[in-house]
Amino acid sequence: MPGGSNKTSKNYRHSGAKKRRPARRRRRHGGLKAALFLVSFFLIAALLLWRTGGTGQLPMSPPDSSAVSSNNAVQTQPPVSSLDKTPSSTTAEEPRQSASFSSGNVSSSEATSDPLLTLVNAAHPLPADWQVDLVECQNGLQIDSRAAASLEAMLNDAWAAGLDPIVCSAYRSQELQTQLFENKVAYYLGLGYGQQEAQEQAGYWVAPPGTSEHQMGLAVDVVSLSNQNLDSSQENTPTQQWLMAHCWEYGFILRYPSDKSAITGIGYEPWHYRYVGQPAAEEITRLGVCLEEYLNQTN
Repeated sequence: MPGGSNKTSKNYRHSGAKKRRPARRRRRHGGLKAALFLVSFFLIAALLLWRTGGTGQLPMSPPDSSAVSSNNAVQTQPPVSSLDKTPSSTTAEEPRQSASFSSGNVSSSEATSDPLLTLVNAAHPLPADWQVDLVECQNGLQIDSRAAASLEAMLNDAWAAGLDPIVCSAYRSQELQTQLFENKVAYYLGLGYGQQEAQEQAGYWVAPPGTSEHQMGLAVDVVSLSNQNLDSSQENTPTQQWLMAHCWEYGFILRYPSDKSAITGIGYEPWHYRYVGQPAAEEITRLGVCLEEYLNQTN
């Protein structure tokens, strides 16, 4: 019948349309996936290019920053420099043995005559004739030129190993050290301590002006970008564990270890590194001593 024929024709056309639609959707989805793939590819390529770009200078700070507690505020992710790194080892190894010393306290006229081994603490103030030759390092901070190349190499190698070290404090003037110390004293006064006791407590964490290694230009505080708190949690970050294991290779030592506070007079600081030169740093690490013990100046 004509009516039946028309119905069949309409149904056929309708059925055919349904069969064609999935094909168009597949073509649209395929084009979208290709576009997304290309965008992702270019984004990844741009990121890799940025991470490996070299400036010929120490890593500098990008625009964003976040505060670090009770210290200089500045911390953001620096790019990795392409400068040559010496030393460049990024694998854990024990310091090489040296024939200069055996074990226990060390006393050496050669060591004590080296300016890089100058002892600065509560009993040994910064020498009046101490000179610094400051150069810019990370985040606009400054460090003595004798330590600058080694600091750069250490930071770059850590970043190349997938870590995130940032410098939150380096050289400090007398004025800045005074301000930091007075702020800490005020903190303890606010807790109800008397003036003398507040100063003693403050001095355990912030060296009084004239007795801080930061004023030498040879000390830096380095934290992890992912954890910028100056407390014991810092030691648990992969960045800090790498620095503790490898800093000696670049001439730095962890200046205030957890088991040496009675000798150094300073609380445990798993972020404070002091430049002493590679040979001395290797020996100090091998012996497991602090700088006071190494120089036989424990009183």
